[in-house]
Amino acid sequence: MEDTPGTQEQDLPPLLIEAVRYAEDRHWEVAPGAWLIEGDGATRCSCGEPNCALPGAHPTSADWRRRASAGPGVVRRWWTENPSASILLPTGRAFDVLDAPEVAGCLALARMERMGLQLGPVVAVPAAAGQTGRRLHFLVLPGVQSKLPELLRKQGWAAGRLDLVARGEGDFIVAPPSRVGAYRFAQWARPPSALNRWLPDATELISPLAYACGRGGAAPAAPRTQPVAVR
Repeated sequence: MEDTPGTQEQDLPPLLIEAVRYAEDRHWEVAPGAWLIEGDGATRCSCGEPNCALPGAHPTSADWRRRASAGPGVVRRWWTENPSASILLPTGRAFDVLDAPEVAGCLALARMERMGLQLGPVVAVPAAAGQTGRRLHFLVLPGVQSKLPELLRKQGWAAGRLDLVARGEGDFIVAPPSRVGAYRFAQWARPPSALNRWLPDATELISPLAYACGRGGAAPAAPRTQPVAVR
């Protein structure tokens, strides 16, 4: 009996399946990132940095943005060559991201659903080394990075007072099911679907996000996930 396409897909590495799906179904550009090395001693990042802030989940070359591709064939080849590579999605292209602490993000998400707002996919990611908790990444239409300070000012918040960050051109997010450290994974809080193919404008989400972040108190903003130096 011949294998069906579904059976064949089940035999492929999970990261390859999802990376190709992002490129093929959502037309998102994808780039392969670092990966975790297991074996003798503790699990370590492929970059070789013992104090890596995002072990197994950051770019591996300075030109990663230029190399990012939405071509399914290219993406399939990358993860066939290295099925353990993390999946990186550049921001500032198909989407920007509003980045909030998990507790505030969940509060805002519940309020948005009660308000009937259009929502895009939302990713839950582990915090970088030295931080606590997780972050929620709300995918929105591109262009929010330059608008966020003014949008928050209109909500009565001075720049830097809330732990709410816009990620745009030059940045990235780690996509599920990538591992971040030995025991942590990026996960979908709201997975991509036919119902959220059209992303919301950030202006529609700012009010509930600012309210939720404000209830949590002012806090230092999450660091930008800039590329780690390649060794």
